[in-house]
Amino acid sequence: MNQLSDRINSLSTSQTLAMAAKARELRAEGKDIIGLSLGEPDFNTPDFIKEAAIQAIHDNYNSYTPVDGYVELKEAIIHKFKRDNNLNYTLPQIVVSTGAKQSLANVALVILNAGDEVILPCPYWVSYAEIVKLAQGVPVEVKTTIATDFKMTAEQLEAAITPKTKMLWFSSPCNPSGSIYSKEELRALADVLQKYPDIYVVSDEIYEHINFVGGHVSMAGFDDMYNRTVTVNGVSKAFAMTGWRIGFIGAPDWIARACNKMQGQVTSGANCIAQRAVITAMEADPSKIRFMVDEFKSRRDLILSLMNDLPGFN
Repeated sequence: MNQLSDRINSLSTSQTLAMAAKARELRAEGKDIIGLSLGEPDFNTPDFIKEAAIQAIHDNYNSYTPVDGYVELKEAIIHKFKRDNNLNYTLPQIVVSTGAKQSLANVALVILNAGDEVILPCPYWVSYAEIVKLAQGVPVEVKTTIATDFKMTAEQLEAAITPKTKMLWFSSPCNPSGSIYSKEELRALADVLQKYPDIYVVSDEIYEHINFVGGHVSMAGFDDMYNRTVTVNGVSKAFAMTGWRIGFIGAPDWIARACNKMQGQVTSGANCIAQRAVITAMEADPSKIRFMVDEFKSRRDLILSLMNDLPGFN
C-alpha cells in the first residue's frame, strides 16, 4: 500500500495553478479563454534584463551561488529597500530565494511550531493557508467586507488574537482584492501588536509597484515593528519575471539566518543566471518599468467604466 504523510495529505492543491492549467487546456481545444487566475503580467521581461542574463551566460556564471544569494544582488536589494521603502537592512538580513513563495515557506518553517496560529485577513492569496499548514501552523481567517475596502481593522485584529497567535500575514497591495493599507491603517494594526510582543508579521509586498494611487507603506517602516516584521518581495510582478523565480526577504538577522539554514537543506541558492539578471533589474531606474503599470491602470479604468455602465453595477 502506498502511504503518504499526514503533512501532504493535509494540503490542498493550488487552486490558482489548477485554474491556470484548465485555461491552457481549453485554449488548446481552440476555445477563446481569458485567464484571470495567475497574478502574471502579460508583458515580456524587459530587454535590458534579458541582455544581462545573456551576458551572465557568456561570463560563465554557472556555479553554485551562496545559499542566501550573490553579495552584489543582496547589495542591490538593500539599495532598493532604502530607495523605495526607506528601510535599512544589512547583508545578513537579506535572503534571496527561488521566488517569494519559497521566501514565505522559509519563514513559516523557521518560526512556527505545531499548533501556532497565523492570522490571515480575508481575502488572501490561497497559498498562505497551505504554507502555514505545511509548517504545522493553524490559519485563522479574519473576514473583511467592502465597508472597509476588504482591509482588516485594528478591532478585528485584537479580537482574533489568542494565546496561540504567533504571526500575522497580509499583503499590501492585496492579492486578490487590490486593497492598499494606508499609513494610518498600518499604524493602528501596529498599535494593537505593541500589546503582544511575541507576535511577528509577514508583510507580503510583491505587488508594491502595481499601485495606481501611490503612497506604498511598509509595516517594517515603523520603528517599533522593524524587529518583528519580515518584508517579502520579488521581481515577478514589477519586472514581468514570473518564470525567473527570484524572491527575497528583509528580516531581523536571526530570522534571516534561520531562513538561510533552512534553504541550505532544501534548494540551496537560487538560479545563478536569474540572480545576475535581477541585479540589473534592481539597479534600474523605476521609470524603466513604469510603462507596464500605466498600461495596467489604463485597462483597469476601461473595465471600470464598462462595468459601471451595466445596470446594477457600481
